[in-house]
Amino acid sequence: MSRTEDRRSQARPAAGESDRPRQGALIALKDAALSALVALGLFAPMVGLRTDVAPSGGLYLRTRWADVAILCGIVFMLRLALVLWTGRRGLQPSTAPRPWTLWLQKAGRFFAPALLAVALVLPFIPGVERYELDLGILVLTYVMLGWGLNIVVGLAGLLDLGYVAFYAVGAYSYALLALNFGLSFWICLPLAGILAAFWGILLGFPVLRLRGDYLAIVTLAFGEMIRIVLVNWVSLTGGPNGISGIPRPSFFGLSFSMSGDPDTFAGYFGLEPSPLHRVIFLYYLIFALALLTNWVTLRLRRQPLGRAWEAMREDEIACRALGINITTAKLSAFALGAMFGGFAGAFFATRQAFISPESFTFIESATILAIVVLGGLGSQIGVAVAALVMIGGFEFFRQFGEWRMLVFGGAMVLIMVLRPRGLVGTRTPSVALGEKRAIGANLIGEGRG
Repeated sequence: MSRTEDRRSQARPAAGESDRPRQGALIALKDAALSALVALGLFAPMVGLRTDVAPSGGLYLRTRWADVAILCGIVFMLRLALVLWTGRRGLQPSTAPRPWTLWLQKAGRFFAPALLAVALVLPFIPGVERYELDLGILVLTYVMLGWGLNIVVGLAGLLDLGYVAFYAVGAYSYALLALNFGLSFWICLPLAGILAAFWGILLGFPVLRLRGDYLAIVTLAFGEMIRIVLVNWVSLTGGPNGISGIPRPSFFGLSFSMSGDPDTFAGYFGLEPSPLHRVIFLYYLIFALALLTNWVTLRLRRQPLGRAWEAMREDEIACRALGINITTAKLSAFALGAMFGGFAGAFFATRQAFISPESFTFIESATILAIVVLGGLGSQIGVAVAALVMIGGFEFFRQFGEWRMLVFGGAMVLIMVLRPRGLVGTRTPSVALGEKRAIGANLIGEGRG
């Protein structure tokens, strides 16, 4: 009798193990069906219903339920494949980087210099016209903004949702100083950065004791306060109409006029006057400002201040126990991040020659923060690649017409599923004894304040 019971007890686990794949498949089907149901709720009003113009000139509602069914089917299949793939792979706890991460690290050693070289010679590549240069200027502007916010979020771990406020302060500071006092761009540029840093310190003092969601809410409110002030202080900022006629920068006193006079850029160097001269100059100007931001950030990471930021990001209580001045560390992070945002704002104002509060809404802060998170918190090359993907990729997807936002959003979701800690989630310690070894993404604190 005992032998029979032993055989039954041994057979039960075997039967249970045989049912595990079936249970896993049922769970995957339920999860995929739930995802398809959520997709139906999203796609039904956005894709299934559309207003078109009738031949009589009125509007009528056109339905596209076949497209909704196809999209829900795609979501179902992709979610099912993802759940089954992650279930079969299983969890493998390890502190070592994965093979994909190691491959990215090796590729990054050559990708970063190659990307820098392409950016350096972009204006002289055959086939590059005004559109490509303007797109390059826009991408570099967001790269600089991403690197500035990376100091606050990626290094110090302070979640800032109002970074666009410093961008606006820099833009309006340059515009008002240049128009009212007749100062040149090269004098207004550092002044705009100093004023933005001052506002960064003013923001830092009230939030010294805040963390996480509370810090995010206060910084979001600060960004909205700045925008509301710009809208309502009509006598100073022009209100909703903005400020126009902002002076353009010159090349050591040589203007980029099309007249061809000796005191112009084209006349002095004996060139044919062309509007591309000013665009190329602006491209290299923002390129130099972005490189300056990167160089300062990398230098600060190796200094005691940068190490204090990273330690504060990992554990603020441990930092206090070690005697690190948290107040100084937080205020310096806010001030330096705001300063680079002010530099970018001054460049934006001189490039556009017109600014208004509509250029500094919350969506700009969300875009910059998305670039930092997508690239990898604390990663310089990751932020640059993310800016190229988000800003340049958005223009690339214009060929899809009305499906552009859907395809672009799907690509972003796919990247975050495959790389949840960003494109470059691993980090190399700023200071190490002996050989430096990369830190896995699962061992790095996130920038939640």
